[in-house]
Amino acid sequence: MAQVSGKKYPWRSLLLQALALAAVAGLLGLIIRNIVLNLDARGIASGFGFLSQPAGFDLAFHLLPYDQSSTFGWLFLIALLNTLLVSAIGVVFATILGLLVALARLSANPLLRLVGSFYVETLRNVPLLLQLFFWYFAVLRNLPGPRESLEFLGFAYLNNRGLSIPFPQNPMAALYLVLAFVIGLIVGHYARQAAVKQRVERGRFPVWHLLPYALPLLLPLLVMLGRQWRFSWPELQGFNFSGGLQLIPEFVSLVAALSLYTAAFVAEIVRAGILSVQKGQMEAAQALGLSRFDTMRLVILPQALRVILPPLTSQYLNLVKNSSLAAAIAFPDLVLVFSGTAINITGQAVEIMAMVMLVYLVLSLTISAAMNHYQKRTLHYLGQRS
Repeated sequence: MAQVSGKKYPWRSLLLQALALAAVAGLLGLIIRNIVLNLDARGIASGFGFLSQPAGFDLAFHLLPYDQSSTFGWLFLIALLNTLLVSAIGVVFATILGLLVALARLSANPLLRLVGSFYVETLRNVPLLLQLFFWYFAVLRNLPGPRESLEFLGFAYLNNRGLSIPFPQNPMAALYLVLAFVIGLIVGHYARQAAVKQRVERGRFPVWHLLPYALPLLLPLLVMLGRQWRFSWPELQGFNFSGGLQLIPEFVSLVAALSLYTAAFVAEIVRAGILSVQKGQMEAAQALGLSRFDTMRLVILPQALRVILPPLTSQYLNLVKNSSLAAAIAFPDLVLVFSGTAINITGQAVEIMAMVMLVYLVLSLTISAAMNHYQKRTLHYLGQRS
């Protein structure tokens, strides 16, 4: 009877949808009207004209040139780059460390298994904010001063004022290197897939099949050869280091806390993915004479990706959103600088919060789309192999 009624009276469902849409539109209109009335009552002009006004305050950390005369629009870009930098470094470190910890937990060595289990069970059960405070207040703030800095390989220095490392004198040169590295990763990924496809079709890899692994390093090298590079090196002058790139304690603490915390979850995801592969796969690979490293790289991990990728995407999204905890230790990320200081100065709370929320939404959707695309291509590749 329900099906007959639905076919006989299609206008009912259309009417219900129209009423629901009208209710939502009315609610949004009421909210916008109240916001406009409240802004007018307080004499606050709406719009984004404030982006062209000078910010009037300094930042402790910025990748691009910035001073008090810079506009709020430029400040937004600076804060966004700080957030992206912390998130990108955190994702890379968490992925590498999580993979190593997962392999340690699956190792035949009982000591490695114990260390991996202790790492996971400790870090994933302690709140991230507490770990952030630990690295900032208990570790970095208690390091020696610049004159007694901890030296690493003769060019990096860690002290209670942060980490000093060499850096190109032209900041844009570093951006070119990063772009070349990212392009190398993307091109190398698709070149590797083309090589595997040729291997499936013709029974052998092409002569250039190792080139995709070298592209992430080869392209930045070509960029360096095509330009005249001059590096600024950190040098102790007086009571602090000058030259190079000064990574403030807030940045180092945030990256360490985000990476170590997320790596504990990544390790469990990778371990679950590896255990989901049938044991006979490893036995068959070893029977063919493959080493344990080649077995893991060529047989186990590719099959485990179908289990690893969906929850791994969620961890990447969590890391990006958790970077907003930088406000707790005063690192100038998007939330602290724009949602905090900029709102207090301009009073444009609605516009600023809308911009910040839109940024995190776009970042999350971009990461999800990229990971879903990679997962789709991975499953397609595994289907071809099987």
